[in-house]
Amino acid sequence: MVSKLQKDASYFLDQISNRFPNAKIELDFDRKDPWQLLVAVVLSAQATDKKVNEVTPDLFKKFPSVRAFAAVTPKQVEPYIKSLGFFRNKAKGIVGAAQKIVEDFGGRLPHERKILESLPGVGPKSAAVIISNAFGEPAMPVDTHVGRVARRLGLTKHADPNKVEKDLCKLLPRDRWIEAHHAFIWHGRRICKAPKPLCSTCPVDDRCPKVGVVKKG
Repeated sequence: MVSKLQKDASYFLDQISNRFPNAKIELDFDRKDPWQLLVAVVLSAQATDKKVNEVTPDLFKKFPSVRAFAAVTPKQVEPYIKSLGFFRNKAKGIVGAAQKIVEDFGGRLPHERKILESLPGVGPKSAAVIISNAFGEPAMPVDTHVGRVARRLGLTKHADPNKVEKDLCKLLPRDRWIEAHHAFIWHGRRICKAPKPLCSTCPVDDRCPKVGVVKKG
């Protein structure tokens, strides 16, 4: 039996998807090379997609393949990403991941989420982003936008991204997880902003419980 919360979740997703029918990942990468997505995702931690997209063209021109990254030191990668936060740690993680992929997987990015999570610099959310966007595997990556939207809509009470992911996966059909991930991100970036959401332009304003939203007056 479908619960009221499941019906609410589907309604919210329907309306938000209708507002953003072209919602998709906003990191630039070669769709034929999932390794590039891994790099972009690692770089996106504590950085905007726009900033990441500014550095990756020169980065991938200099290091055009996973094997090229595996053959250098983090110090050689750092100059190309130094405009991003935590660039030293990111360079170390990217090179470490490249070396492991070359050594253990013949230079091919693994499709399995758990294996991806074992790579340097790749956590649960990053692995979920990769399998959903590079390989089309159903997943519900939870970033700050997805988490904020889900809490304000009353779909979860948790702050922990892993717990939010579990809640959303229970509420929404598996074949809509990727859609929900992108739709909620776009909604969070463009309407349900922190700290001040643009409720007057929100497609679900009439039914949103606005959990945690400070009301005027």
